[in-house]
Amino acid sequence: MQQSFFALLLGRLLTNRWWRTFHARAALSVSAATAAVLLAGAALVVPAEEGAPGANITSFPKAVWWSIETATTVGYGDLYPVTAWGRVIASVMMLAGITTFGMVTASIATWFVGRAEQDAQHLGRAVRRYARHGEDVFDAELRALHERFDRVERLLERDGER
Repeated sequence: MQQSFFALLLGRLLTNRWWRTFHARAALSVSAATAAVLLAGAALVVPAEEGAPGANITSFPKAVWWSIETATTVGYGDLYPVTAWGRVIASVMMLAGITTFGMVTASIATWFVGRAEQDAQHLGRAVRRYARHGEDVFDAELRALHERFDRVERLLERDGER
């Protein structure tokens, strides 16, 4: 069976120790960057909303809660920015959240594809091993049958001479 270039490349990357280490570092970096964006957004939205009429994001703990629910796109509606700068910060938080969850989803999908690729390689090796074993058994049985037919022919020839 011919594998695609992508499957071969992915198989090489997922079985490569350096790539797995890089993947783990990238996941850690993305997590740290996400936490930094959430905290930065929370820290920036409080002064942006401070003193505005109808503002409800008035403290850092509330702002952290707001940044998490905004980045996850849950948006309960209990906290929301009322100023233009607050809405700009909210937009950045939403984009950061969507990007982060997209990367997490892609990472999980890559892991599943890698596992499936490893399983397929395992299965392919087992099939090839059994096929080689089957060919050996088939060849031995074929030789045994030829030998039996040769004996039968010799017996028939000998009986025909009498």
